[in-house]
Amino acid sequence: MSESGKKFCVEYAKRGAAACKKCKVKIDKGLLRIAKIVPNPFTDGGSEMKEWYHTDCMFESFQRARATTKKIEDAEDLEGFQELEQDDRKKILTKIHQLQESLTMKAKTKTTAKKLPAKRDSEEPIGANVNSLHISEAKRKKLDQNRADIQVSRTDESSKDNSFKEFRKLCAKLYDESAYTAKTAIVRNFFEKGTCGKGFEGDTYLWVKFLLPSVNKRIYNLQSKQLCKLFARVFGGPIYDSMVEDLEQGDVAETVAKFHEEAIKCPPTPKANLSLQQVDRYLERLSRLTREDDQAALLDEIAHSCTVNDLKMIVRLIKHDIRINAGPKHILDALNPAAYEAFHASLDLEEVVRQSLAEGFGSGVVTVGIKICTPVKPMLAEPCRSVDFAFKRFPNGMFAEVKYDGERVQLHKRGNEFFFYSRSLKPVVAHKVNHFREYIPKAFPYCDSLIIDGEILLVNTKTDEILPFGTLGVHKKAQFREAAVCFFVFDCMFYNGKSLLSEPLSKRREILTAYMSVVKHHVQLSEMEGIRSPARLKANIEDAINKGLEGLVLKDPASPYEPGKRHWLKVKKDYLQGGTMADSADLVVLGAYFGTGNKGGIMSIFLMGCYNPSTKRWVTVTKVHGGHDDATLQRLQKELQMKKISKNPNLVPSWMDVKQQLVPDFVTVDPLTSQVWEITGAEFSKAEAHTANGISIRFPRVSRIRNDKSAEDATSLEELIRLFNLSKRQVLKLDDEVGNHITRSNDELLPGETRDGNKFNTSTPEKNKKNARDRFDSAGNESCDKSPKKGKKESISPAKILTSSPSRKANSRTVKNNTEKKITFKKDESSLFTVDSSACTGEDGEKAEGVNRARRRLPECDLPRLFTGIVVETLPTDFRYYQDLSRYFIAYDGKISKKGVTHEIGTKKGTVCIDWIWESIKRRTKVDIDSYIN
Repeated sequence: MSESGKKFCVEYAKRGAAACKKCKVKIDKGLLRIAKIVPNPFTDGGSEMKEWYHTDCMFESFQRARATTKKIEDAEDLEGFQELEQDDRKKILTKIHQLQESLTMKAKTKTTAKKLPAKRDSEEPIGANVNSLHISEAKRKKLDQNRADIQVSRTDESSKDNSFKEFRKLCAKLYDESAYTAKTAIVRNFFEKGTCGKGFEGDTYLWVKFLLPSVNKRIYNLQSKQLCKLFARVFGGPIYDSMVEDLEQGDVAETVAKFHEEAIKCPPTPKANLSLQQVDRYLERLSRLTREDDQAALLDEIAHSCTVNDLKMIVRLIKHDIRINAGPKHILDALNPAAYEAFHASLDLEEVVRQSLAEGFGSGVVTVGIKICTPVKPMLAEPCRSVDFAFKRFPNGMFAEVKYDGERVQLHKRGNEFFFYSRSLKPVVAHKVNHFREYIPKAFPYCDSLIIDGEILLVNTKTDEILPFGTLGVHKKAQFREAAVCFFVFDCMFYNGKSLLSEPLSKRREILTAYMSVVKHHVQLSEMEGIRSPARLKANIEDAINKGLEGLVLKDPASPYEPGKRHWLKVKKDYLQGGTMADSADLVVLGAYFGTGNKGGIMSIFLMGCYNPSTKRWVTVTKVHGGHDDATLQRLQKELQMKKISKNPNLVPSWMDVKQQLVPDFVTVDPLTSQVWEITGAEFSKAEAHTANGISIRFPRVSRIRNDKSAEDATSLEELIRLFNLSKRQVLKLDDEVGNHITRSNDELLPGETRDGNKFNTSTPEKNKKNARDRFDSAGNESCDKSPKKGKKESISPAKILTSSPSRKANSRTVKNNTEKKITFKKDESSLFTVDSSACTGEDGEKAEGVNRARRRLPECDLPRLFTGIVVETLPTDFRYYQDLSRYFIAYDGKISKKGVTHEIGTKKGTVCIDWIWESIKRRTKVDIDSYIN
């Protein structure tokens, strides 16, 4: 697939050369076209190609495609969608909507579902907006009355529609069906007709809750091995070791069912009699138990009333995975097309089901707002790999905010009650947030109800330095006596009874600025800077990375808060310059772990390490599970020579230095003959769980298998320490090609922006705060015009380092530095790169004057001249990063020429491995060549 992982892309035809795959007619230049990204049958390297279609032809082909064929189900399935013109985006959204409607009707026909009642002409259009206002007041009152009368829960447990056995049957049908639209049709058909076909009489909310066990999770604190331990007590006999061994297949539910069938002490009941309500009560009781004896007693009671299949499904519910491959959208669409969007914004499943029943299947407006104590899905960011991409997404300017490297927290306040939720919407552990109960009332003195979004970090109270990620733990935090946990607030979704989701970001920030008082080192408002030019964004990115921060988050000032949507952009070091800024090391496979789910029963997680010459032992660096496709994983099961030790610390070989919590299921037979893999990550980090001097790799992935290297050639501990130190000193200097368009004049301001350095004031004078509050209270949608005051005390924030450097103004010919000294680009042969003239000549040595003229127009720059004096005849075109490699080699003063060759690149003995050039480029320093000579 493409770099973004999407299977489709959309763009305007560039040359008009490609023909439509369906109608065979060429797609004219500038015409909208859609590509399906498919494997390239003409190569063996797993590369991909694009099959282009006219927009209409693409969607026509979907109409006749099989149910299992991948289709465009959402705009997010299309790479490049956000770069299209508004009218073309609307056109594609209409096509997607029409396709979904058509496929839904086909699926209903196949499952003989009852035809939905036709929509009356007098009905209002369906809306999924949580703040929908487009229905009449009379109808709204009637609608509210209907909703009040609807009973979501029905208490007739004896009804066949409340049978747990019927729930299992429905799950089996959903498992067997691969098409999502057909899954939705199956659920809708059941909720309309019921088990007997005469109408559904079950508890709709309970059914939906069971079909979506990962929503509103009950917490059981029962991992797979603990479940085996408890059920071994329930079933009787010395079966625990056998259960754990069977667990290696990756499915604890299957393991429990297998041993339940053979149990003598607790045999399965011959007939299924459980109701959904009984199972719900069992699970609720189990979620409240913490003592092992109590848990075992309840599981014994449950097992005595279950068939084998009943108990298997109950274990799946405990693990929050019932294996139907259907999420909230597919289940809730069965109730109402508007239900999912309402749920996505509110996460109030019961209210969404209630309103959907009041409206009837397939019609009506579901209006569910956010409320205190129900966490809101956080708005997210997608990777941004260049300055140009950022300005394509936000052409009218953007807000740039420090990407805090802490823990995302959502705070809900209701009177004197406080609720803290993590990024995954779970309650945050008390020791991290309890002290905020003292400081939040001071930070928001005028607030009764509140929902804010932010990040918590540990801050040194003397130096104002932010401490590293991972220091919020109980033991780690105790090591920093002069530190406090600080809440950096960057958004507000709800204030004093009013939802702010639909308000633009600039307005939400104004409200925070007006109503929030900074409590130093405890509650602070993140700083934002208005960005209007590529040069300024480039400077901010360089400053952030070079100061050791994780990166920047870029936001549209006019955007609403969209729960769960990735409509912000995040800029990190490993995203930039084609990934060359990412940290990497060549590590040896030391061990492996069994996978779970569809990777159950095979080695899919690998323990990577390096050699420590001083102790003559192999030390661990990181665990990695990303980067291999399914075919490679299957091949590795045979290629890797492993010995099974089942995480037994007593069986760890003497050559391996590994901590007990990381002991693997398998260890390599001989590390000297094991494979070497290039492991790439966001950055080198500190992790005390690993034995390589505590050095690890954050967000690791396998870039490639190094068949050209042996374990002796892999990165050693000494080299790893050097790479770690070098990474921390590495200076980011982005390419100069960032574009020269200025999206706004210098006199224009972004919404909410002031003229005091383009950033929000995080410490507004009290008089201005009061004026802003008065305006908001009297007219909720007015802008707060906050003028900077002299002598204003700055709030302390890590973002200060971004705004401390002077603003850089640039044009195509001159730049000015802080001392107003004028620098003029020289028109000589100094250039961004060097090109050997012999490589740019035609027949008989005729020079390509166009290249030379272009070279002379380029400005002087301070790119590192790593390869000065180095001449190679050619670079291998089959290298994975060939385009970036050749560009950077020339940019860093290398030459490609047949004359005066100094280094021969290749794989033969005596030649230089191409990795020497690539590693030098990534580290921006010439690495020792001796270890790269074949």
